[in-house]
Amino acid sequence: MAIRECALKNQHFARLYDVYLHRDDAALAYKKAGGKVLAKLGFDVPDELVLAAGMMPVQVYADPEKELVNTNKILEFAFDPVVRKQFEKMIDGTYKDVADYLAVSNSTDVFIRIFLYLREIIRSMPEMPVPPTTFIDMLFTRNRMHQERNELIFDLFRKQLEEWSGKPVTDDAIKAAAQICNADRAALRKIGALRHGEQVRVSGTEALVIIGSGFFMDKKDHAQLVEKLAEDAAGWPVIEGKRVFVTGSVHEDLLVYDMIEKAGGVVVAEDHDWGDRSYDRDYNMAYPPIRAIVDRYMLRGYSNKKAFVTQRVEALNQEVAAAKADAVLFYTNIYEDSASWDYPSQKKSLDEQGIPNACFAKMLYPATDNEDLAGKIAEFIKG
Repeated sequence: MAIRECALKNQHFARLYDVYLHRDDAALAYKKAGGKVLAKLGFDVPDELVLAAGMMPVQVYADPEKELVNTNKILEFAFDPVVRKQFEKMIDGTYKDVADYLAVSNSTDVFIRIFLYLREIIRSMPEMPVPPTTFIDMLFTRNRMHQERNELIFDLFRKQLEEWSGKPVTDDAIKAAAQICNADRAALRKIGALRHGEQVRVSGTEALVIIGSGFFMDKKDHAQLVEKLAEDAAGWPVIEGKRVFVTGSVHEDLLVYDMIEKAGGVVVAEDHDWGDRSYDRDYNMAYPPIRAIVDRYMLRGYSNKKAFVTQRVEALNQEVAAAKADAVLFYTNIYEDSASWDYPSQKKSLDEQGIPNACFAKMLYPATDNEDLAGKIAEFIKG
């Protein structure tokens, strides 16, 4: 495992790692204590509003061991395997136990389709244990008309949270929640600086644990732990190795990063939502509350599923340069077509700059199901 002894022996990292491995424990405890939990499918469900409503937000994630008993009867096999595993948990009662409600954002076209399936299941199969579900139909094209529409959309979500929580979601509560979220992002940026700088002191695998644990625990506690951990990690040993930037599919687990770092690379950055992209823009405290929500979620870094190809090429070039990466690794799961649309243009740009890159496309899930994937990654790193 590419998690080093210095990290495992650190009390702050150990706490975050425990949360990362046991992702539902905090939510179950919160519910047991009388709190309400909201599960989020997509990364454009604003934590600020959920926290302001007095709820605990948790991210929907896939369980690679989950048998698709219900999903195979309902969902096409052409959905990417991670989404199919997530879907099973949303309809088999898992998230009925973990969460009180479910919010789906249209962060990807696939999530839009998933919501339509969930809506129809709720309508026609009420016996299925699907939590009460809402949809956040925001737009991502950066113009004034869409900004105004998004303010309406997020205000509707605010009203839905008021109905579910049974109390008003006030402007003051939103701003207080935003301060917590901004503090968490600021702490994560300190961890990011220990990956992107001239000297790398936090591995990519360790970073995934630090970032991902925040999706399943109290946000204020996470910010405080990460802040203390950043101070400690500044003294960790420097990591030597080829600096690798990872793009493509989201990595909900450590398997691929572990393969890269065991092969002598170090993942210094990525552009997916379980990594650097999750903390790349703050809530602007000077704006009216809902406008600040729109500004944060509409204008954050370009996603590979909600941007034009030219925007993705430029964004990748900038992020690779900022991370001082020696190489770029494209990794996309089978049937996740949108993650591959930008690849030809991005590869061309990287080749013109002389930046080595490799593409691992149509990969099975979990990553260990791919024949000799570790060996092929090692060949790329060593080459």
